[in-house]
Amino acid sequence: MRQPAITRWLAGLALGAALALSAAAQAQTATSTPANPPDGAGEATGAGPTAERPLAILRGLDKITARISTIEAPIDSEVRFGTLHMLVRHCEKRPPEEPPETTAFLEIWEQLPDEPRVVWFSGWMFASSPAVSALEHPVYDVWVIDCKTASPESPSGNR
Repeated sequence: MRQPAITRWLAGLALGAALALSAAAQAQTATSTPANPPDGAGEATGAGPTAERPLAILRGLDKITARISTIEAPIDSEVRFGTLHMLVRHCEKRPPEEPPETTAFLEIWEQLPDEPRVVWFSGWMFASSPAVSALEHPVYDVWVIDCKTASPESPSGNR
């Protein structure tokens, strides 16, 4: 049975869009600018046998431009993605012998010029279930990907 031409055309269009988004995700990375965390900020603690990591890997989507960025966010250091300010308080990754799960406690806010600070998200994000606790913002999506440590032989922090 032959597929109608429109079905083949739509399938090709969807494949092309997926390839374009994949290439954009690999080509673009967000910049992170360390800053001092707000005063009185405490570190969240998690339960269970997990290892703490000093760096959270996040992924951000700009819904206007359809660009995906990978964001490396050091724990307790503010990073920016577009107009959003993000602060990762804690990041955990289960050991390899347990079911895979990466969780991070994030605070995400927006500070536009001459406007008060608007908090968009404060809580735990789960890599295995990004929809469970997602950032609800009209322009950006942000989700956690992984937690990493700097290599011991590299004091500059290269991974």
